[in-house]
Amino acid sequence: MRSLLAATFSVNFIIEILVTSAINNTNSSSVNMSNYRVKVCNVIEVSYVNKAIKDLETKLENLITQNLKTNFKLENLSTQVNKTIKNLETKLENLEQRTIHQNLEMNLKLEKLIALINKTSSQKPIPPAAVPASSCKEQYEKQRASKSQVYELMFGSQKIPVYCHMGNFGCGDGGWTPAMKIDGTKTTFHYDSHQWRNRSAFNLAGGKTGFDTQETKLPTYWNTPFSKICLGMKIGHDIKFVVINRNANSLYSLIADGQYRATSLGRNTWKSLIGSQASLQPNCNKEGFNVVTSNVSSKARIGILGNDQNGCSTCESRIGFGTGGYPDFFSTCGNEATTGADNGNKHIKAIGYILVQ
Repeated sequence: MRSLLAATFSVNFIIEILVTSAINNTNSSSVNMSNYRVKVCNVIEVSYVNKAIKDLETKLENLITQNLKTNFKLENLSTQVNKTIKNLETKLENLEQRTIHQNLEMNLKLEKLIALINKTSSQKPIPPAAVPASSCKEQYEKQRASKSQVYELMFGSQKIPVYCHMGNFGCGDGGWTPAMKIDGTKTTFHYDSHQWRNRSAFNLAGGKTGFDTQETKLPTYWNTPFSKICLGMKIGHDIKFVVINRNANSLYSLIADGQYRATSLGRNTWKSLIGSQASLQPNCNKEGFNVVTSNVSSKARIGILGNDQNGCSTCESRIGFGTGGYPDFFSTCGNEATTGADNGNKHIKAIGYILVQ
């Protein structure tokens, strides 16, 4: 617009000059001057006005082009801004959802922690771990264990797993601690074996297996005091038991020194370990611990002897544990009987079980 005004002003200025010059030179009439002036304007219009118009058109075209470009850029910018806003809104929405979820989880964990703290604070202090029992009886009475299974027992400073027999399996109620298992077909626990005189364990693994055929000698033999001894004999699949009421510091204290110590079960009770096949000679009937009359006659670490003659010097029958002598020097647990026995000659080898309580 400014270019147009400038061009118009220039044209008028030139016209005024030309007209003034013509008037001064010719002194023509006003009519002629007017015609002349028109002609001059026509000439100037061709040379200047067209140029001015052309410039204006060019500038207008440039201006329009710039406006179009600006509008295009603005549209692109607006699109990008809207897209960015949409992305931000989406991210904000996702963030809000995550925040809500995290808050819920945190609140749940906090509630659980508070509940745990309240529960812990309301409970009584946990007592220190109980010291392992030293016998199955103690396990039964103090630890309130009533299931027959393997328990760790403390013998001195040593923990040893032992199968505890709980309840009445034939010897009365309570906890019974195994001490020995003897296989009558083997000489491990023969009357003359050092096993009866020492404080050494034999095959501890056998102490974890209950009433089976694995021989064993546990620290119970020299460590465990008792008031009862449970004796069992297994013949085939049948096990029979008897009980000796006896107070002692240990089996070792009753047997290791070799001194005879009497019991009073009676021959029929001893025979009940074998059952209907049991046989003994009618005389002597010496019973107890370290029962022996001579080196060659029948003898037993725990048991009873019989003789067909008066006295006990030539006993030829026995029922017991840790046995030896005539009539079978290598039968170590069970019933041996010969001359004059009340149920005939017998050679019954048993698996023997010795437990204490």
